[in-house]
Amino acid sequence: MLQEIVNYLVDTIGNFGYIGIFLLMFLESSFFPFPSEVVMIPAGYLAFKGDMNLWLVLFSGISGSLAGAWFNYLLAHHFGRKFLLKIINKEKVDKLDSFFANHGHISTFTGRLIPGIRQYISFPAGLAKMDKVKFSIYTTLGAGIWVTILTLLGYFIGENQDLIHKYLKEITIGVVILMVIIIGIYIRKKR
Repeated sequence: MLQEIVNYLVDTIGNFGYIGIFLLMFLESSFFPFPSEVVMIPAGYLAFKGDMNLWLVLFSGISGSLAGAWFNYLLAHHFGRKFLLKIINKEKVDKLDSFFANHGHISTFTGRLIPGIRQYISFPAGLAKMDKVKFSIYTTLGAGIWVTILTLLGYFIGENQDLIHKYLKEITIGVVILMVIIIGIYIRKKR
């Protein structure tokens, strides 16, 4: 059953090509729950087989992630503050603004690497009106690392689903540990 699903995804991504990767990663980075693993790993495997160009796969995945993040940022930027002020007081919103003014870059970068958070980190950035250039840079860096890891996983071991599941779990745990270390170093430097 799992092999059939994987084959279907590989075929679908192969049929839609780079635009399909872009659109699916756009969805993954916006608030639609869509796992990036089901896009980038098969795309990496297609690059290994020579059906797609590895650099264009990476570009499509990263740019789709950035576009989806911008979608959430703009939603929060234009509509989120009015909504948020209806459910929490202005002091808490001001604290969010202050936090993102001081720590938005590291929060955006690390948030893009943490499962379950990566899709939503753009909302507080948009609410706090984080600098757009910084938002783009740190979103691209974080998304770029994650997209590259998944693509290379598919590229090097795309035929072996058991290894992918094993390594994906280990890589995810490793990335979370690395983010905790980076945040710890950042907090220590700020003090």
